[in-house]
Amino acid sequence: MNRRELFQIVPAAMAAGAVPAGAAPAIDSSAGFRLGVATYSLRGFLRPQAIEMLKVLNVDSISLKEFHAKIKSDPAEWAKARKDCEAAGLQIASVGNISMTVDNDDEIELNFKYAQALGATGIVMAPTHAVLPRIEKFVKKYNIKAMIHNHGPEDKNFPSPQTVLDAVKNMDERMGCCIDVGHTVRTGTDVLVAIKAAGKRLHDFHMKDLRDLMVRDSQCEVGDGKIPVPGMFKLLRQMKYKGNVNLEYEINLKDPLPGMVKSFAYMRGVLAGLQA
Repeated sequence: MNRRELFQIVPAAMAAGAVPAGAAPAIDSSAGFRLGVATYSLRGFLRPQAIEMLKVLNVDSISLKEFHAKIKSDPAEWAKARKDCEAAGLQIASVGNISMTVDNDDEIELNFKYAQALGATGIVMAPTHAVLPRIEKFVKKYNIKAMIHNHGPEDKNFPSPQTVLDAVKNMDERMGCCIDVGHTVRTGTDVLVAIKAAGKRLHDFHMKDLRDLMVRDSQCEVGDGKIPVPGMFKLLRQMKYKGNVNLEYEINLKDPLPGMVKSFAYMRGVLAGLQA
């Protein structure tokens, strides 16, 4: 998709009612949390194209996936990626998801150097239990949060947020969760209970929706499924959660923008309703 093709999508989405007239602010100022994007959602597009799509979505905060800035590359490329994002008004709040399974200082520290160079305050990660003490060491050194991502029933390490909490309970408070709501509900966990239990260790949040709470492949636009979005947003406001709520839209790889626009319209509508 080139720039011209990208901007042909937007009027069509507006005509279909997917884009609300007058974009709502990206930040819910009353609670402090931000609606953002996990750029894994845009993995089918190079960084310049992805940035243009993020502008359409009217967000100012993202979780940057390696598709858009390689970890094992010249640090000059990291600086260029950060500059490109900041020029577009995008703050890189976190990076990832990054697998951290090699229990080795050089391998683990590289990810923290990468996050630091990009200006991120956290790393969304998929570690093993064995590597957690080494991760904690670099969390303390760099003051960058470990946002451990749960991946549902298939995940042998951290299927649910509670498994993360159990593993880090005696560690630095910056060792915490990136709750993926889609994977969480597929474990049979009440997502509202999981959010409340995470408390101060809730550092990041991946938003999606499922038509069937037990079926991974039933993902749909946020608001079209059964995940209790209004209840989650209400609870996050009550908890004074200050992190990101990042849309992770994993469907329609070649044409994700209309579905992402629709998801944001719904989420912003929910927030507006809570403020009324």
